[in-house]
Amino acid sequence: MDAPAPLDAEIRRLIAVAGPMPVAEYMGLCLTHPRHGYYTTRDPFGRDGDFITAPEISQMFGELIGLWAASVWRQMGSPDNLRLVELGPGRGTMMLDMLRAAQVVPGFRGAIVAHLVEISPALERRQRQTLNGLDVPLLWHQRIEDVPDGPLIVVANEFFDALPAHQAVKQADGWHERAIGIDADGSLIFVTAPAPIPHFAGTLSRAVRDAPDDAVYEWRGHQAVFEIARRIVHDGGAALVVDYGHTESECGDTLQAVARHAYGDPLETPGLVDLTAHVDFQALATAAESIGASVHGPVPQRDLLLRLGIERRAAALKPKAAPEQADAIDGALRRLLDQGAGGMGRLFKAIAFAHPKLGVLPGFES
Repeated sequence: MDAPAPLDAEIRRLIAVAGPMPVAEYMGLCLTHPRHGYYTTRDPFGRDGDFITAPEISQMFGELIGLWAASVWRQMGSPDNLRLVELGPGRGTMMLDMLRAAQVVPGFRGAIVAHLVEISPALERRQRQTLNGLDVPLLWHQRIEDVPDGPLIVVANEFFDALPAHQAVKQADGWHERAIGIDADGSLIFVTAPAPIPHFAGTLSRAVRDAPDDAVYEWRGHQAVFEIARRIVHDGGAALVVDYGHTESECGDTLQAVARHAYGDPLETPGLVDLTAHVDFQALATAAESIGASVHGPVPQRDLLLRLGIERRAAALKPKAAPEQADAIDGALRRLLDQGAGGMGRLFKAIAFAHPKLGVLPGFES
């Protein structure tokens, strides 16, 4: 990639002043630096961007999530002034599809105030364009904490994978945090802190503790999960998270860079490529349960969408579509459900958090 990376000089300056930079700090700067961060300066979505998310693949995804939210609203007792919150709304495509589907549930759309949690000025502008003219109140916030108190339903599709992830490397004397340093030839490189992280092993699952030397373990802070669970338990509601990752805590270096639908080196052109790491669904569940929320799942994305009726929705759309559109519907259905390489059905998973009194949530029936 030949384009210059304006953030590169800033990262090198910080390393020169403070020493090697933890992976989480590097990832946070690359994604959210106010002037040069990946998400703060561009619209990365779609076929002309760097990657495509499920709502951009097919309207069916957002429509089913909207109907999921409406069903949960009924389980909650159909409260007025429901906060429908989306974390990381992308281009606003999923929210638009959710609200369109909500029209079929009497009373639900009229009860909604939509809250979009977005840190990117560029993406917020795109969301406002997408959602312009809707008869639903729309409010934007930079943090979940800024959403007013009250009953809420939260949805987050491919949000947690973009939150900064720490990495640690197992060595003979313990786990050492992984960081970014500068090699003798001036290249950015991965290094490990000289001293182990104090008392770290006691926080890990047995499977991770028993990993061999040189294994890499990733973890995130869970402030967003704690806040969502607190709101759910205090005010009533539920949250649905769809993302890619592993069901149980395990070792593995999953930090990756994506640009133009291809993988690259995460240390090249910082701020110009997307950085993500797999989501640890067991850690999300543990965080939510620690606040008192009930946890549903995780289940593969394929199972969630099939239980929510994606095949019936596809069958309803095709008779009204031109032949090429019908083929596109079939292709989107395969991509969302397939469990092999290139499909999202198994790698992507869904987990939900809810007030304990709500019972089983749609899509998570055993």
